[in-house]
Amino acid sequence: MIFNKEMETLPQEEIRKLQLERLKKTLRLIKNSSSVFKEKYKDIEPEDIKSLDDLKGLPLLEKDELRRAYPFEHISVDDGEWMRMHMSSGTTGTPVINVMTRNDIEQWKEIMARCYYAAGVGPDDRIQITPSFGLFNGGFGFHYGAERIGAFVIPIGAGRTRLQLKFIKELGTTTITAIASYPLRLMEVAKEIGFDFKETRLRVAILGAEVWSDSLRKRIEDEMGVDTYDIIGMTETGGVGMGIDCEAKNGIHIWEDHYIVEIIDPKTGEVLPDGEEGEMVITTLTREGLPLLRYRTRDITRIISRDVCDCGRTHLRVDRLKGRTDDMLKVKGVNFYPSQIESILMKYEQLSPYYNIVIEKVKGKGSMTIVAERRNGFSSEQLEKLSNELYDFLGFHCHIQIVPEGTLERPQGKAVRVIDKRAK
Repeated sequence: MIFNKEMETLPQEEIRKLQLERLKKTLRLIKNSSSVFKEKYKDIEPEDIKSLDDLKGLPLLEKDELRRAYPFEHISVDDGEWMRMHMSSGTTGTPVINVMTRNDIEQWKEIMARCYYAAGVGPDDRIQITPSFGLFNGGFGFHYGAERIGAFVIPIGAGRTRLQLKFIKELGTTTITAIASYPLRLMEVAKEIGFDFKETRLRVAILGAEVWSDSLRKRIEDEMGVDTYDIIGMTETGGVGMGIDCEAKNGIHIWEDHYIVEIIDPKTGEVLPDGEEGEMVITTLTREGLPLLRYRTRDITRIISRDVCDCGRTHLRVDRLKGRTDDMLKVKGVNFYPSQIESILMKYEQLSPYYNIVIEKVKGKGSMTIVAERRNGFSSEQLEKLSNELYDFLGFHCHIQIVPEGTLERPQGKAVRVIDKRAK
């Protein structure tokens, strides 16, 4: 059996019972370990938790706490049980290492198998894995899940876009997995070499690791002829696969038998009611190497519903991620996320999906320039319309610079959207 499919349709009442049982077990694991976090919960016993509401009484866990425990002081099992590790990029500080046990890897395989099935991918598919295989968890997560469902795996890894396209056509790829911005490069190179996605068997793209707008999703689906699925997860919570949207495209299912989701006010830490937007907090329920209690992900979203989805799954749905608390931009007193700018830009088919938001100080005041590439010309009337749309959204005028396609640098990894020069 690949996984127990009955768990996907477990009634919410049964899910909550299971969560309470596993929450106590997770707290017990930390308290009985050598992890530095046992001190954090010294005054709390598993028996003190009578209901899931008592979770609010536990302190929040910050990423900086995990960083200070580098490399292994936060790990909750003896090194004899360690099987592998992955780590966060560390681009903004000391990286976080997640050590995995055999059971952790099995858990990863299970949730990734669920994600594939939610995307309509099964044993008859050919899955081309484009994220890298290394310290970044993506490649291995997609690989584990593909093996679990019995699909054919094409583990090409990152880069080599022309070879990627060659494999898609010649090897009969039906599914690609990628960071969300990589299809932009596939589409661009395909145009350069006259590659036609319609002449392939490609039908599904599972994309994550970055915030991407509904407008960009439509652009990818239209140009590549695929059905896209938004997958989420992070190194700290056990890697990619914590949740994915389904064919209903009405929110991302979080696998609640493995994770508890809370949405908090990022300023006060107060738990917000369903429907209100805030920061997502995750508690892991089945992880052994790095169990987390109330971990602040910094991702901004909201709980859409706990009702049964049209797909039949009962696990709650959160909205597609809007951004991160540290991604929010503030210019001239206005707060916004890059994804909101992207949604406006991608309405214009004449614009390339590549753009930069450049923020700097001019005469001591904040100034913002949007540099966007044109693909098929961009008239003065369209420029005026775009300028007005941006003004209506932002409440201030920004500079718009339209440049020829291919002007902006193509990143090797995640897309670089914002260039903030104010701190320099």
